[in-house]
Amino acid sequence: MAAPAVELEVAGRTVRVSSADREVFPGVTKLQVVEHFVAVGDGILAALRDRPTTLERWPKGWHEGARLSTRMDSSGDGFYQKRVPQGAPDWVQTSTIGFPSGRTADEVRPTELAVVAWAANLGTLTFHPWPVTSADTDSPDQLRIDLDPQPGTDFTDAVRVAPHLRELLTELGMQGWPKTSGGRGLHVFVPIEPRWTFTQARRATIALGRELERRLPGKVTTKWWKEERGETIFVDYNQMARDRTIASAYSIRANARATVSTPLHWDELDAVHPDDFTVRTAAARFAEVGDLFAPLAAGAAPRFSIEPLLEMADRDERDHGAGDLPYPPEYPKMPGEPKRVQPSRDADRER
Repeated sequence: MAAPAVELEVAGRTVRVSSADREVFPGVTKLQVVEHFVAVGDGILAALRDRPTTLERWPKGWHEGARLSTRMDSSGDGFYQKRVPQGAPDWVQTSTIGFPSGRTADEVRPTELAVVAWAANLGTLTFHPWPVTSADTDSPDQLRIDLDPQPGTDFTDAVRVAPHLRELLTELGMQGWPKTSGGRGLHVFVPIEPRWTFTQARRATIALGRELERRLPGKVTTKWWKEERGETIFVDYNQMARDRTIASAYSIRANARATVSTPLHWDELDAVHPDDFTVRTAAARFAEVGDLFAPLAAGAAPRFSIEPLLEMADRDERDHGAGDLPYPPEYPKMPGEPKRVQPSRDADRER
């Protein structure tokens, strides 16, 4: 017999939580997941407010061996929902976004906390907001720097790169805010003026990654092909490509520990581990330290210029022949992009 639904009052609205006692993670119920998002409400809403947001949904919860559906295989346990779900309440607002293919979609655009709770009731664990707002969906207002540990490295190695990234940003007249990815990596968000395109923001991120490579040879890479990366921290520049998103602060990640992507102070990076922040503990930390990502909220100040990074990219191309790098495989061929061929399969390189 199905368990009765629970109704929660969320910022002036009633949100129905169906199958409230269903386990989403071992020992964690759906109601507890929704309550997590309500408890960190000011933080999660600041991260999502007025941003087109892809929902990562796990309707039956996460379990060992569960996997996400992909473009090639839709039989997974979880999936990305880019279009607003059918039957959404009339207070769930949307924003029209354009994909690289030229198609468009109306995505959920959270404007109040009840939208987050409603989405969590649908099985949403991770919210993936675009780095734009509805005011201009073509101009990013954040650089999102993904320090991604490769096999043989881990969170500790990403943390070792972080002070060098912070120093570089300071030299460029910029400031970043770090958070755990919820997995093994580290994310650093930089608020920028919404004056540039996705292509320019991606180019700026490539330049930043290449400068880190020069400062930390053998420790950092911007190589797109995994076979070329080695035991390094990959600066995933394609996270700034259109329609590529990063888990928001305070999102829950689909793993055995039910970790939460958590904002950090720069000076605590050496003392923490992603496993410290879970759906069971994140609310208590939030109550203690507040929203460390508040300066990143849409409309907050300051916003930085990426002109210094674009100038660096121009110098790299002029002086070192370092032009564009490959886009993700689902993208159409982009102007100036090098061959999108895995090096070990590149017949021209082998000649």
